[in-house]
Formats: sequence, C-alpha cells, structure tokens
Amino acid sequence: MNTRNMILALVTAAGLVTACAPTKQAEKRGGETPTTTQPAKGAKIGQSVKDGKFTFVVTKVSTRTSSIGPEGVGKKPQGKFVLVNMKVTNHGKEAQTFDGDSQKLLAGDKEYSADTEAAIYLESARSLLEEINPGNTVNGTVIFDVPTEVTPSAIELHDSPFSAGVRVNLR
Repeated sequence: MNTRNMILALVTAAGLVTACAPTKQAEKRGGETPTTTQPAKGAKIGQSVKDGKFTFVVTKVSTRTSSIGPEGVGKKPQGKFVLVNMKVTNHGKEAQTFDGDSQKLLAGDKEYSADTEAAIYLESARSLLEEINPGNTVNGTVIFDVPTEVTPSAIELHDSPFSAGVRVNLR
C-alpha cells in the first residue's frame, strides 16, 4: 500500500471512530453542560463563537486554484479550494478532538464538506483530528473544494459531529 492510500485509510478509520464518539447527552451526564452560543445577528470574521467545549475565531478566508502539497503527490481542486483559517480554543475541562470534517461551508442553500485529503498535504492545516487540551488554542486551516463560481456566505462550526454548531458569516 502506498503512503497516500495508507493516509486515506487512516483518515477513514479515524472518521469511523469519531462517528462512535459519545453524544451530547452522554456529556451532560458527565457533569459538564455543553454550550452553544451565537450572536443574534451572526458572528463575523474575527469574532469568537462557542460550540460545546470549543471557542472558535475565524481569522481569514482565502481561495486557491492550484494544488496543495508536493508536485505530483498533492491534491488538485475539482473547482477551487476555500481555506478557512481559525483559532480553536478548548474552554472545557477535558481534552476534545477538533475534526475538520465536522465543519460545513455554506453558500446559498448548499452545504460543502471539508476536503480531508487536501488537509493532509497542507502542513499548517491542523484540522485532521487535532486533540486540544483544556485551555489550549490551536491555529489551523479547514479546506473545502467548491465549484469555481461559488462564493461562500458562512461557515458552520462544530465541536463534534453531534453538536448544534454555530454560524460565522464570511461576507
């Protein structure tokens, strides 16, 4: 098995493990009440929002039409890559795993999932199952592959695949 296939197999396995994570109801029984807060008019780039154990701040949004990673091995977009840079802080009482696949990019009535394979090739991504201990902050990038004509309007951020999520407007 080549390195790329091995990485993809690990990502798939990690996704299955994440899908089996405890639900918010289980967390409530553990004593910590999950929180989801979102400003009434929607947050903007640079403002903090909370979902569960994480506080998110989207710091920058950019696009890229070229491939990510080493030439011949990297990932080329089907359309264009949208890179959403953010700070993620764990304000909970125990470690929590940040998963780029739990984040959703919104454009009109369409929802786009993160491109985990592209994140593997971007060293600064840190959005592939990054465990964050209480009080720590991680700076990372979540990558989405969208059609070239799409202009994202918002991102929905989640502390886990099971959380309600919070919305940050990108325009």
